[in-house]
Amino acid sequence: MSKREFRLENEYPYNRSGPKRWILSHTFRYPWLPVLVLITAVINNFAHGYIQVYIGRAFDIITAPDWEARALLLAALGAFGAAATQGLIGLARNYANEFIAQRIERDARDELYGSLLGKSQTFHGKQRIGDIMARATNDVRTLNIMFSPGVMLVVDGFMGLVAPIVLIGLIRLELLLVPALFLVAFFITVWDYARQLNPVSEAMRQQFGVMNAGLAESVSGIEVVKGSAQERQEIEKFVQDAASYRNYFVEQGIIQARYLPMLMFFIFYAVGLFHALWLWQRGTLTLGETVAFVGLFRTLRFPTFVSIFSFNLMQLGIASARRILELINTETEMDENDAGCSQPMRGQVTFENVSFSYNGAGDGSAPVLKNISFTTQPGETIAIVGQTGSGKTTLTRLINRIFDVGNGRILIDGVDVRDWSLESLRSQISTIEQDIFLFSRSIAENIAFGCADASRETIVEAAKEAQAHEFITSFNEGYETEAGERGVMLSGGQRQRLAIARAFLTNPCILILDDSTSAIDSATEDQIQQAMRRISSQRTTFLITHRLSQIRWADRILVLRQGELVDQGTHEELLERSEAYRRIFARYD
Repeated sequence: MSKREFRLENEYPYNRSGPKRWILSHTFRYPWLPVLVLITAVINNFAHGYIQVYIGRAFDIITAPDWEARALLLAALGAFGAAATQGLIGLARNYANEFIAQRIERDARDELYGSLLGKSQTFHGKQRIGDIMARATNDVRTLNIMFSPGVMLVVDGFMGLVAPIVLIGLIRLELLLVPALFLVAFFITVWDYARQLNPVSEAMRQQFGVMNAGLAESVSGIEVVKGSAQERQEIEKFVQDAASYRNYFVEQGIIQARYLPMLMFFIFYAVGLFHALWLWQRGTLTLGETVAFVGLFRTLRFPTFVSIFSFNLMQLGIASARRILELINTETEMDENDAGCSQPMRGQVTFENVSFSYNGAGDGSAPVLKNISFTTQPGETIAIVGQTGSGKTTLTRLINRIFDVGNGRILIDGVDVRDWSLESLRSQISTIEQDIFLFSRSIAENIAFGCADASRETIVEAAKEAQAHEFITSFNEGYETEAGERGVMLSGGQRQRLAIARAFLTNPCILILDDSTSAIDSATEDQIQQAMRRISSQRTTFLITHRLSQIRWADRILVLRQGELVDQGTHEELLERSEAYRRIFARYD
């Protein structure tokens, strides 16, 4: 079983060894539906074929010297019954096939979303959001279209070939010669068509992801685009991507224009007509059998015609499934370790010779952290200082396993963080960063994120502690005000206060503050710091900041330089003995 940071309970075991097997495993999750589609397709096409049989029988009746009106009426009723059966069974077939299509789209989207939630931060850091969105929306939707109408047309088309051939054989075995030759030519030309179409369909899906990723980046970074006056360049880039996508459509159209099965049908239809008339002239066939044969052969036109669309939809669906599986099957570095330690934390954190590189240990790249060792006691406040790029933020991200250590180990309450249940570990650690992410939801929902059962009273209390209540209530809708995507409707200081309120509400055992008050004015910061000091006395706090007022009230200060811990101690101790700290202190001052 692959590693994942999160997995759903009672997850269905899909076969992910290849796109076709994966699609089949989704289909056979509801086994009665494909069986129903197949049965209704058989009945539907045989009913359609029997219409031609009854028409031929009617010709034999009216050309007989002593024909009876009763026999003709029975033939007409038979044709009507076959047509009615075809119509009613067709509805059942369409319903079953549409049901499969909608179920598979829903299940595939759920599976992909659950898989993405289980991937590590390293995985997500390497992905383009627009490409992921293209796979989660357009590619998943293509799976739906592959089944409805794609698979329905393939199954119906296949039975549309089988049923007329069987009925032709029941009329006269000699009549099977030309249809059999047509089937050979049909399958050869369809195979060649699919062979040419497959790489184009694959490239088309890939290019759509590239185009969508570029669009998403431009929209997300619109402020940078406008600020740098790069609108024209971004338009040109998008036009180039869109032109490449268009070119694949043109190439697909050229392949479809050379579609040979329809040419094969008309050639063999003419030959079959000649063969039937020749047999009729020799007296081997009756006129009605000839008419029935011609009518049945003509029904082969529909499966031949729809194959140009159905196989294209199938190829696109398989290409989309392959792109979806690329994401799902990508291995991640961490596992949720559901059976791991899940006890309440006291807050003791120990680093033992910890080294870390973003590309992994042993790859030759320069480590971000090198041989870091220290221990914090429960309730202690630790300030981390150092120049930009010294590894301060990276160090704190190792505590809650956003990243895993390359060498050494990190212990919380004496237990290696890799031996903790990931959910228990992260639910007891809260991080407030400078770049605050808010969801496009109400302010109340953003504060309560991570504590979904919080009451309105506790949400308001947390907002008051974070000095956010006053600006929240100034909005017309108060706590129900929409924050906008990524909190775009709020200022930087307001977003930071909401993040602090979220941390207060979740009441973590370990609190990480990464320059969390950088966008807040001094007066408000003083009020927030008082609240932070109150809650910091009850938990272990890691503080990354450039503000001396916060550094001074820390119990201990860690000094980092180029990824190494060069000294640690109180503010006064470090001023006295650490040249590196004095340089940092002078810069901050």
